[in-house]
Amino acid sequence: MSSISFLEKMLPSVKLGIWMAFFTLLLLIGKMLYRHLRDILVLLEIPAPPAKPIIGLGTEFFGVSQEEIFRKFREYSKQFRPVYRLPLFHIQAINLINSGDIEQVLSSYNHLKKSMTYDFLNKWLGTGLLTSSGEKWHARRKLLTPTFHFKILQDFLIAFNEETNKFVEKINGCLDDAGVDISKFIDNLTLQAVGETAMGLELVDEGIMIDYRQNLRKMGKIIIERITKFFYRFDFIYRWTDLAHEEKVVTQSLHRFSETVIRRRKVMRRGSTIERKRLAMLDLLLQYKEEGADIDDLGIREEVDTFLFEGHDTTSIALSMLILLLANHKEVQERVIEEIDQVLGKKAKNPTHEDLPKLEYLECCIKETLRLYPSVPSIGRIAGEDFTTTTGYRIPKGTIMLIQIYDLHRDASVFPEPEKFNPDRFKPENTMNRNSFAYIPFSAGPRNCIGQKFAMWEMKAVMCGLLQHFKLAPIDTPMGIKFYTDLILRTNCPIKVKFIKRQ
Repeated sequence: MSSISFLEKMLPSVKLGIWMAFFTLLLLIGKMLYRHLRDILVLLEIPAPPAKPIIGLGTEFFGVSQEEIFRKFREYSKQFRPVYRLPLFHIQAINLINSGDIEQVLSSYNHLKKSMTYDFLNKWLGTGLLTSSGEKWHARRKLLTPTFHFKILQDFLIAFNEETNKFVEKINGCLDDAGVDISKFIDNLTLQAVGETAMGLELVDEGIMIDYRQNLRKMGKIIIERITKFFYRFDFIYRWTDLAHEEKVVTQSLHRFSETVIRRRKVMRRGSTIERKRLAMLDLLLQYKEEGADIDDLGIREEVDTFLFEGHDTTSIALSMLILLLANHKEVQERVIEEIDQVLGKKAKNPTHEDLPKLEYLECCIKETLRLYPSVPSIGRIAGEDFTTTTGYRIPKGTIMLIQIYDLHRDASVFPEPEKFNPDRFKPENTMNRNSFAYIPFSAGPRNCIGQKFAMWEMKAVMCGLLQHFKLAPIDTPMGIKFYTDLILRTNCPIKVKFIKRQ
């Protein structure tokens, strides 16, 4: 049989195979489109702001400032509470503001995956504890949990006190009736503290710290641009833009910083002439790697980048707002000072780990500050299965869900006069019947913030040192502070407070 006749006989079979593959592909595409349209029809039952056909609110945020974006989200939440939909071209993002709905999502292991906007962080943070999902997230969480053990936190408190003492000295050196811009001082304090505790290094170079903080803000702006400008979501378009080039430069700079931290700590661990003052999170990661744990140099950098960012920036804004609120509420400040004097004595001294739990009213003030100004105002998840919310709406698997923490904390049915600063809301007798998911400044459920005790101890230590030496008087007011949309809650202006030496 000739090769030609063989091919002629095979040709009908090949054609049939091609047609079958083609129709199978069409069937799969049709099935996907059907499911997508079905899901959209289900989600259309959820109220939404007025939007244009097809593009929805896709162009609503073009050319709009980050401050205006923040304001728009607050308006939407007030108008459409307890849940609303943001139609953005083919995406329907569901915003949850009700504690019952949020509990369904955050308490479940079926909705652990972060929303797709977190993918924009991958070039910088990789797939570390913040951005990973599935088995990798479980493994990293298990690996990192011991680094925040109570005994290790006791050592961290030493560093918190040291940095607080330096902070007090700096404030002493620039007392002015016009007030002190606390933002820079607090940023330095929290970055130094996380460097000393988590990384085991004193980041004393002021220029390096300024450069690092500036790059964080540049990165935040880049990520918000990618989220709000739809065409930036497509990598094949984005990679050719000036913004992508800027992101590359900023990412390289941030990585140089973290890689330098890791390299220096490795040298310190090997060197016999350099004494390690205390065990740091980075030491444990390096030790895990040496012992054969499932983490390599890239994985260590992922967690260092994540904690350098999350461990200082979120605490910095919380401390700044707490100081501002106490300066503007004299009676609350007096109660805090009285409690600190009772626990620590009237002669200034650093708090110990035994002292911190006794500062109950100070803790109420911190919690109320985080209610009004949660450091992370919203978080995103992907629905891992179909479910119906407690408010009666169906959410299909794969839906983007945005949990608006800032607006959740302003539910008047849970927190009467929600804009009022009232630390008594967090007295034990006032929290007994409150849904624990109505207040989630550190998220909640399996993916809650691993460093929340770290943050609370640091804030208590700082306020002890500060209020043993100074009283606070208002220059700026909370009403005068404007926020803008970023990776965390950020202000668009300095925060000034007057410091008065205590007698």
